[in-house]
Amino acid sequence: MEASKPRILQPHLPDDITVKHWLMLYGVLLVAAVVPLVITASGQGWSLSDWTNSPAETFSQTNVVVKLLVTVIYLSLSGTFIPMPTGWIIAGLATREAAVANGASQSVLLVAILTTLIVAGVGAIGSTLANLNDYHLFTWMLRHHRIGSVRNTRTYHKAAKWFSRQPFFLILVFNIVPIPVDFVRMLATSHRYPRLPFAVANFLGRFIRYGTIAFITFWWDLGKAAPIALLVLAAVLGAWRFAPRLARKLLARPSKMSAEGMADRPAQE
Repeated sequence: MEASKPRILQPHLPDDITVKHWLMLYGVLLVAAVVPLVITASGQGWSLSDWTNSPAETFSQTNVVVKLLVTVIYLSLSGTFIPMPTGWIIAGLATREAAVANGASQSVLLVAILTTLIVAGVGAIGSTLANLNDYHLFTWMLRHHRIGSVRNTRTYHKAAKWFSRQPFFLILVFNIVPIPVDFVRMLATSHRYPRLPFAVANFLGRFIRYGTIAFITFWWDLGKAAPIALLVLAAVLGAWRFAPRLARKLLARPSKMSAEGMADRPAQE
């Protein structure tokens, strides 16, 4: 007997999602993380100038609670609508100077494993919240006729057919592999993939991605080189994402100017 697959609603049916309720829940979770962060950080003795002048060094010397709360808040805000890089902060938490499991054992391997599990777990929670934000905001956008009409295109039907074959696996893989545009997340929303398996696939994928970054950073003692390299990679991927759009605008501008110039010329008799 085959295992039952999650039900995928037909696009023409009304969705059963209340975006307002999710945003309220997310706001409560965000406050629940920000309040203890402020209380804990204020008791550390670091001044505002310490945070503004040398944020990386100050952050690396704070206690584990501050590091993890900052990480989960930052990652929960980083999504399609606020595209902030994520890998660098995971690597920063896994350096041997700032590792969250430092002092837990004399064994380097055990500290590496504990650091990997903690950082990957907290990071996956934060990114899953961000991806659920995207899911609900995409749902709200698709309710508008002009945006929702994308479901009527031939390209969408082909993509939706491809997605519906292995939706959970595709969401999982696209959360492991760092790509500049996660169109599978958009497909999952437009195709009404249920939120629970969507969240689970996101969590597992990000856990694997962040766990790999954390373990490599700690085990090979990459230090600051790892977060810097990941920031550079994020910048390259971001440029690759926006470069075609910028190039089209730059190429269209001269042709538009020349057309306007031709229109301004007096007509020859």
